[in-house]
Amino acid sequence: MKTIYLDNAATSFPKPEAMLSAMTAYQRNVGANPGRSGHGLSIDAGRIICEARESLALLFHVEDPLRIVLTKNSTEALNIALQGGLRPGDHVITSGMEHNSVMRPLRFLEGRGVELSVVPCSPRGEMDPEDLKKVLRKNTRIVVVTHASNVTGTILPVEAIGELLQDRPDVMFCVDAAQTAGALPIDVEKMNIDLLAFTGHKSLFGPQGTGGLYIREGLDQRIAPLMMGGTGSRSEFEEQPEFMPDRYESGTPNTIGIAGLGAGVSFVLEQTVEAVRAREEELASRFLAGLQDLRDEVILYGPQDASRQTAVVSFNIKNVTSSDAADYFEEQRGILCRPGLHCAPSAHRTIGTFPRGTVRFSFGFFNTQQEVDEACEALRELVKRKGKPGS
Repeated sequence: MKTIYLDNAATSFPKPEAMLSAMTAYQRNVGANPGRSGHGLSIDAGRIICEARESLALLFHVEDPLRIVLTKNSTEALNIALQGGLRPGDHVITSGMEHNSVMRPLRFLEGRGVELSVVPCSPRGEMDPEDLKKVLRKNTRIVVVTHASNVTGTILPVEAIGELLQDRPDVMFCVDAAQTAGALPIDVEKMNIDLLAFTGHKSLFGPQGTGGLYIREGLDQRIAPLMMGGTGSRSEFEEQPEFMPDRYESGTPNTIGIAGLGAGVSFVLEQTVEAVRAREEELASRFLAGLQDLRDEVILYGPQDASRQTAVVSFNIKNVTSSDAADYFEEQRGILCRPGLHCAPSAHRTIGTFPRGTVRFSFGFFNTQQEVDEACEALRELVKRKGKPGS
């Protein structure tokens, strides 16, 4: 039985061959610690990191690559932004569709005196920027929203929110782009994004353990580092460097991972984000169209419109638990997906699936139309079988 991988929202698979080659080349030919020595291999390692940072800056339309802090994932990036940028008495706004990488830091900070407002979203996961505008306060310091839900794929109106906040320079706009970096066009200037958190292992086609945080110029002094230590710079001082990106990048970096991330981003730039988006939108649209004759038995969530969501589709089958459905798909059809709450209980409360959860199929650039058709057929088969004795 062949395997059909439909869990790209958790991590993309397979990866471009160039990613694997870049990581192997680093370990075979370089292997040194960047910035910690003056010899040639250390300089080569530093060059790998510099080139990855430059590729990311090009992708996100960041003028200065040094504004991009390299982290181990989007969760670390969000914690730098939120824990570093909020103090007791500050007010923060988020949406009702957030992942726990946003909600858990905010609940932690709420218990330490930060005021939190959660803007409700529709049952499809959509948010009206005017609802956010209503809860802005004088002491609002950060607005943090996901660019697209990992549960429903719903794309939130990030550009409209950025425009709304243009006359509030005291408010930092933070976007969680874990689901969209590499899959949707992102222009931090056009979208008025102050802080962009992203992961490397999803639509940037890098390895796990990579990610980053863009910090707009002038804001780094408002955001305290999450961790301090050796940076390879200003070694004569026992105080943390104040300049970017060293202020936030302590300890030996994941250079082999960053080599892979740089290659993954180069792959996206070569393909173009627009081409990646077009392909994934086509796959999601084909899947949604293929379920039209099952609407009495299959409950779909989110916009149900490929142009208004990423290639993520959540659904439930009547009288079948999400875990049982996922087991069936893997054991009988070789389809790998994710059931449950997807580390996003807030989003599931919004769409009415808490605590039951959903089955999530998330398509990626390397999936095929045939695999989409087989996924639809597997759903039809399960619907037919569920009422049979012993099924």
